[in-house]
Amino acid sequence: MDMELEKMLRPVEFDMPEYPAKVITLATGGQMVVRAATRRDVPTIMKAVTPTIKIERDFYDVVGSRVYAELLAWYKYRYRNCYLLVGQINNILVGLVNGRMLTDKIGISLHTLAIERGLRIGAHLFASKMEHHIEFLDQDEVWITAESPIGFRRWMIEYDLIKQPGVQHELGGADSFMLTRELYFKSKDRLVAGTRPCPKDLLEKAKSEIIIADDESIVTQICGAKGAWSK
Repeated sequence: MDMELEKMLRPVEFDMPEYPAKVITLATGGQMVVRAATRRDVPTIMKAVTPTIKIERDFYDVVGSRVYAELLAWYKYRYRNCYLLVGQINNILVGLVNGRMLTDKIGISLHTLAIERGLRIGAHLFASKMEHHIEFLDQDEVWITAESPIGFRRWMIEYDLIKQPGVQHELGGADSFMLTRELYFKSKDRLVAGTRPCPKDLLEKAKSEIIIADDESIVTQICGAKGAWSK
């Protein structure tokens, strides 16, 4: 590799504070650790994304394909100012969210991918992503778009997001909406769950290994059974 040229191709990135891990107790009583993932984790996490690319239900194929590309680009230093948060139950990866900083005060929400459904895991992770942008990255607004009807209901309607006429989200497609600090704190008590600090033993266990279910189990979780991993 021509390292001089590689230096030119790698984007200069902001010094971003890491998301502080927390634990969310789900309706089943299971505990989901929500934490920041690193570039080293990406090859493992991509194994969970791969089977979603062929699932047409709720546009998982569109979301999965884009998430795969975003993770690969971040892993190879071709995506600027990105972060990745993961949800794990007993070390099993059950969902992920990603986004990035457009400027120091404007955030971009990229995707939310729930691998286990029926327990609001996607909703909990999306809320954690908004928490990261507003409280820990200290941003004033987050730009959000949706690729599925369920995403539109969960994000635009549930958070009462502000439509941005004439503003194109970098994902293309539907209109861009905005979460402001005021809207976030108005919704926080209702939508943002979890306790900190995450117990040391739980966090160390989650960091020690990310377990990826086999492809068949992932497809079953998304298209059929609910809550099997959280019992």
